[in-house]
Amino acid sequence: MISSLSRRRLAIAGACALIAAAAPGAFAQQDFPSKGLRIIVPFTAGGSSDVQARMLAERLGRVYKQTVVVDNRPGAGGHIGGRAVVDAPADGYTLMLGSIGLHATYGVYKKLSYNPSTDFKVLTVLAEMPHVVVANPALPVSNIKELIAQARRQPGALNFGSAGVGSSVHMIGELFNVTAETPMTHVPYKGSSAAMNDLLGGQIQLMFENPPTTLPHVRGGKLKALAVTGKTRIAALPNVPTVAEAGLPGFEATSWTTIAVSAKVPDAIADKLSTDIRKIIQSPEFVEALAAQGMTPVANGRDAATKFIAAEKQRWDRVIQKADLVAD
Repeated sequence: MISSLSRRRLAIAGACALIAAAAPGAFAQQDFPSKGLRIIVPFTAGGSSDVQARMLAERLGRVYKQTVVVDNRPGAGGHIGGRAVVDAPADGYTLMLGSIGLHATYGVYKKLSYNPSTDFKVLTVLAEMPHVVVANPALPVSNIKELIAQARRQPGALNFGSAGVGSSVHMIGELFNVTAETPMTHVPYKGSSAAMNDLLGGQIQLMFENPPTTLPHVRGGKLKALAVTGKTRIAALPNVPTVAEAGLPGFEATSWTTIAVSAKVPDAIADKLSTDIRKIIQSPEFVEALAAQGMTPVANGRDAATKFIAAEKQRWDRVIQKADLVAD
């Protein structure tokens, strides 16, 4: 006959076993984080993604009381860094600052060694921003109508640089080419910083670049801003019209960034990271810092972020097909 004490011990043991079996991630979440984290930026230092990652790393370090380092892994349109995130231990300590190139335009790469649609778990869309059409001062155009006319007069002669094939900087330029019927030549780099250096030096004539990268050079008179690609003007450049206002009706394109982890990271940890990061993005301090760079916070939940990315992939797949874009 089993005593009442033995029955209680058996009940307690059984309950503990059920809890451990049902929610293994709960214990990991309770202890997380117990060490430093890193945010992989799949582009060179100095670009928009790098700026956002460093803004987040500093604040996330304060929240977690842990060191959060930014690890730049440029190359292959961001997919070297993307693969590094997928290959990292699936413990939540390796995050990625994702982009259109990593989530929505990877269709240009036919031989990727991983599948971005299934190998990432997106925690949130961090921010959205229009791009700025910027030109070297030596280019003899002062607005979008003149740019279109110049490009059509000299097919292939005008070069626009980007952070790499499939990057938002590239894709918005290709959307402009398709929409305006301007046969400009794309010149890919291993990051926006390298492309910007050549734009400033006159080796290329144009970029469809993120505001954080362009604003200092526009304000310093080293580049001229012809238009912004979003639906409305941006506060940082109030006198610069949208592309639609400047002569290409209906044109609208923005880029966006995400925070993502490996798809194998437990949901409990992913949910904690998502909640904590979204609080940071929504804080007045962070919103103000983004606005100064021409960016708007999004900070949506995991489900909403996943649906948003799926819709964006469909949109950019159409551009890839129409422009017949293929990367080596």
